[in-house]
Amino acid sequence: MQSKPANGDYSDIAFDATLRAAAPYQVQREEQRKTMAFALRKTDLQKKIRVRKAANLVMFAVDASWSMAVAERMKATKGAIMSLLTDAYQRRDRVGLVVFQKNKSTLVLPPTNSVQLARRALADIPVGGKTPLSAGLTQSYEVIKKHSILYPDVQPLMILLTDGAGNVSMTNMSPAQETKIAAQKFAQDRIRSIVINMEHVLFDQGLAKQLAEHMDAPCLSLANLKAESLYETVKQGLGDL
Repeated sequence: MQSKPANGDYSDIAFDATLRAAAPYQVQREEQRKTMAFALRKTDLQKKIRVRKAANLVMFAVDASWSMAVAERMKATKGAIMSLLTDAYQRRDRVGLVVFQKNKSTLVLPPTNSVQLARRALADIPVGGKTPLSAGLTQSYEVIKKHSILYPDVQPLMILLTDGAGNVSMTNMSPAQETKIAAQKFAQDRIRSIVINMEHVLFDQGLAKQLAEHMDAPCLSLANLKAESLYETVKQGLGDL
């Protein structure tokens, strides 16, 4: 427990720290010690500094459009979510999941710290179709902002799994322009984000990296996309908050 001089505020005294502060002066306070075993003065009094741990919100946004790796992607994400929720059992951390595919984005798992709710929500997730990347980013951003209003002490972390190649728009803008605008909101609001590049190295055109730059986020390529590696990446991101 940390402490500081009380300076007249005696509502939450740190007794151990107060005794340590007074200890070096006991010889000088010999006269005072004639009537007490340990001589204390108001200037010795130390007040507790209570540090409240901020809660974390880990928001996953996963491209579930059709690809050969989509099953692997979802399996890794589900495993990482369950591991994080197990970790958060005794804390206030929450985990959420947005999945985007076909022509829409879906909030599969609203922010929760319930392992049971997550297990049910993650049981059957639709995959296939095109890539509404801007919709996934927009919905994730809205969920994070809403959660931050309800829980002002929350520390959000956005985890985006994509190749960066959105091909569906919500407006008359091109998919690329719409995605750029949606991504920049994370940077503008200083929402800590990590982009996991899902494109195969042989076909990578740098789209995920460009997206990460718009979000002011690191762009990572996991050699083995497994629940354990994704989980460790998220834990590292939480440690940087």
